[in-house]
Amino acid sequence: ELKEHLTTLGASKVSAIKFDVTDYDLMKTNIDAFVSENGPISGLINNAGISKDQLAMRVKPDDIQQTLEVNLKSAMVLTNHLCRQFLKAKDVSIVNMSSVVGLMGNTAQTNYAASKAGLIGYTKSFAKELASRHFRCNAVCPGFIETEMTKSLPEKAQEEYKKAIPLGNYGSCEDVANITLFLLSSASSYITGEVIKVDGGLYI
Repeated sequence: ELKEHLTTLGASKVSAIKFDVTDYDLMKTNIDAFVSENGPISGLINNAGISKDQLAMRVKPDDIQQTLEVNLKSAMVLTNHLCRQFLKAKDVSIVNMSSVVGLMGNTAQTNYAASKAGLIGYTKSFAKELASRHFRCNAVCPGFIETEMTKSLPEKAQEEYKKAIPLGNYGSCEDVANITLFLLSSASSYITGEVIKVDGGLYI
C-alpha cells in the first residue's frame, strides 16, 4: 500500500522489502539483495517499535526482552550491517526514532523508556565513531503524536495529557516526518549526534 501511495505521489522508483526486524538473517539477506540490485543505501530511518506498558513490579522478563529486541537491538543490527554499504554511498544519514519518554521517563513504561534511551546512546556513539566517514546519525524524540493509538484513549485522559503540553495539543505525523526529512537531506549536512524533540514543549 505504501509503495502504491508513493508511486501516485510521483516517486520514480519504489521498492518494498518486507521482513521481521527481529529475524536478523532474513533481514540481512533481503537488504543485501536490494543493495545488489539497486546500489548502496544512503538514508535509513529506524522506526520499528513496540510498547509493553506495565507497572515495574509486574513486568515479565519476556516483556523486557521483546521490547529491547524490537526497539533497540534491531536498529543496531540493521545499522551496523549496513555500514559497509554506506561506505560506497554519499551523504549518508541515519535517523533513529526514539521518544521523549527515553529522555524523561514515564510511569509504567520502564521497558519502553529504557529501549528508547538506549537508542539515544547508540545514536551518539555511532555518530562519533563514523563521523570521519561522513556518516551522520541523529535521533528524533516525538512526544504525544496524533495516531490511532492516541485516538483510542478516553477523552478525559486525552485532555489530561494535553494539559501537560505547553502548546496544548498533540503533534501530527507530519510534524515528525518534516524533521526526519530535514535530517535525511543535505540541509542538515553539519548536524550529527543530535537528539531533537518534537513534543510541543512537553520536556520543558
